[in-house]
Amino acid sequence: MLDLVAVREGGSVGDALAIAVRTAQHVESLGFKRYWLAEHHNMPGIASSATAVLVGHIAGSTSHIRVGSGGVMLPNHAPLVVAEAFGTLAELYPGRIDLGLGRAPGTDGATMRALRRDRVETEADFPRDVAELQQLLAPAQPGQRLIATPGAGTQVPLWLLGSSLFSAQLAAHMGLPYAFASHFAPRLLQPALQLYRELFRPSAVLHKPYVMIGVPVIAAPTDEEAEYLASSTYQRVLGILTGQRGLLRPPVEGFLQGLPAPERAAIGDFLAMGVVGGPDTVRAGLQALARDTRADEFMLVSDVFDPALRLRSLTLTAQATIAG
Repeated sequence: MLDLVAVREGGSVGDALAIAVRTAQHVESLGFKRYWLAEHHNMPGIASSATAVLVGHIAGSTSHIRVGSGGVMLPNHAPLVVAEAFGTLAELYPGRIDLGLGRAPGTDGATMRALRRDRVETEADFPRDVAELQQLLAPAQPGQRLIATPGAGTQVPLWLLGSSLFSAQLAAHMGLPYAFASHFAPRLLQPALQLYRELFRPSAVLHKPYVMIGVPVIAAPTDEEAEYLASSTYQRVLGILTGQRGLLRPPVEGFLQGLPAPERAAIGDFLAMGVVGGPDTVRAGLQALARDTRADEFMLVSDVFDPALRLRSLTLTAQATIAG
């Protein structure tokens, strides 16, 4: 599961954080393998900006599910800071921490400058920073001058995240697992997966390609109810597309049908990998995605306004997956 820790209309950041804890505990009980949190800044509807802090909070509130970043936006941070933060988490929760890395700032230009001051990022910096981070998390070598403490020797698993072809090529070159952000940028999914698999070089951490894809999922007892609940997601996506980001809103009957055709089409393109419906529809949709992408894992995103119905959605999805 990927959680943006949405702040709901009528709710607070504290409410959003509490909902994230309950959701993580719930999906752990359902057998989910990972719970990841995404770094975004200067967005009123998302409360996961201090990603490492929240990873620790979720890990401390659960018992065995892996908890990680989906991801930490490396241009915003010095590799040493990331190594120390996630090295500390790995020491606190051994064998349970993942470190997904993205090369986008995860925010606007002004906020990026506030995070890294006057640093000018180039395309060459991301591969170099990933390699530096790998070194800092590896066992310290004799004569090594810069040692992350904590961090050195923890070998926190690294994932490269992307929504374009750049990270697919880098993940292949470095022999790292790859997660594609098809939950919001599905257009290049198949080309990216093909490129990653074709160019993959085995490494000390991974012998063959390993792929995770983001999948928006909303399940309910019927297709009609699921479509109604999905209108909260449709409103969120429309806000992203129009530059009017805000809090997660309650569902609206017939919301999508009431929009002009171009806006409906834009939302449809954004959520092209989405699976919305009753148990049979969800089962068929996930089976089709598994067949078409050959993904090793799905990373589910489920933006349901009512927290209880969100838990129900995830339960129905898990049941559909087991039944499938």
